[in-house]
Amino acid sequence: LPSVLCLGDCQLQAPCRIQKCTSDFVTLTSHLNSALDGFDLEFCKALRAYSACTYRNSKVCRGNLVYHSAVLGISDLMSQRNCSKDGPTSSTNPEVTHDPCNYSGHTEANEHQGGEKTIPTYLFCGLFGDPHLRTFKDHFQTCKVEGAWPLIDNNYLTVQVTNVPVVPGSSATATNKITIIFKSYQHCTDQKVYQAVTDDLPAAFVDGTTGGGDGSTKSLQIVDKVSGRYVEMHARYIGTTVYVRQLGHYLTLAIRMPQELAMAYEESQDLQLCVNGCPSSERIDDSGHLPLPVRGQVLPQAGAAWPRSAYTLETATTKCHEKMLVKDIYFYSCVFDLLTTGDANFTAAAHSALQDVEALHPKRERWHIFPSSGDGGVGKGSKSIVSLGLVCLIFVAFL
Repeated sequence: LPSVLCLGDCQLQAPCRIQKCTSDFVTLTSHLNSALDGFDLEFCKALRAYSACTYRNSKVCRGNLVYHSAVLGISDLMSQRNCSKDGPTSSTNPEVTHDPCNYSGHTEANEHQGGEKTIPTYLFCGLFGDPHLRTFKDHFQTCKVEGAWPLIDNNYLTVQVTNVPVVPGSSATATNKITIIFKSYQHCTDQKVYQAVTDDLPAAFVDGTTGGGDGSTKSLQIVDKVSGRYVEMHARYIGTTVYVRQLGHYLTLAIRMPQELAMAYEESQDLQLCVNGCPSSERIDDSGHLPLPVRGQVLPQAGAAWPRSAYTLETATTKCHEKMLVKDIYFYSCVFDLLTTGDANFTAAAHSALQDVEALHPKRERWHIFPSSGDGGVGKGSKSIVSLGLVCLIFVAFL
């Protein structure tokens, strides 16, 4: 139909409003299905509304070729569908019904109901390595947080991780268990619990189901991307996506969630690593410094000796550069992990974490955090990497 109606220049000038008439008609008919009963009735009502709109604009549009094409097109369609000229018409301001179990449709419904169009703000949080945390505020930290800790705990979702030491004598830990609770929400889903542990990354919730909600389009669904190694969870009703991976012996997590929902929590739920970062007592990077092992010992104030890694700064840098060409925070985290643990799987963890950022982080310009960027609104993450660079220089001096 648009190709029939737009034979001339569609960039119309006021006061002719034929383009508005056409737009209203498309809105009224776009959801109709010709295979279903009642199609002809609703289509004819929309055509009569379209015809009435063109009649109201007949004087101001009489010299407009698009207007005349529309009038002819309406006449042809009414003949094809056996529509009478008299009869009920559709409202040119139809009330748009939205799916309450589809978060992205909420703002569209609000706009059609006369409210302002609002574009939801999404936040990203990720945890990987031993372990490195990127908070909802794009602050980047390295923490020990041994044992069970809440990443997220709001009115819609709870995510808890359990971390264990990776190297004897080091405070560095990595994640070996992730528990995710999707809380019950209206009729969209019952409460669903997902749990992954090392070497057991299921593609189902603990109750054996793979989704929540009724109908063919699930409001909550698990997608098995790589069996036993990578799953995605899509919660349409809260606009949230979660990635869980196993790389080596440890797990990583990345999540994207609307800001208004991520910040919907009670005062008693303020201990959330994704929201407020790690407590200062749990930070490995003391004031931004990441202590690295030097000939079987650590830099001052780091405590007990660590077993020497099989990697030198040069070989660790080369190894990480194979996967990550951009020397951003994920690259330097990879170097730190290799020097700390000697486990090459942490290279894949850092690389996958960056891929998850590129897939889920809403702002492309914030994907990379660079050593030279200063604070720049990304919090202490940039400062940590600057300090890491200085520590690496110290490491070289001891070789």
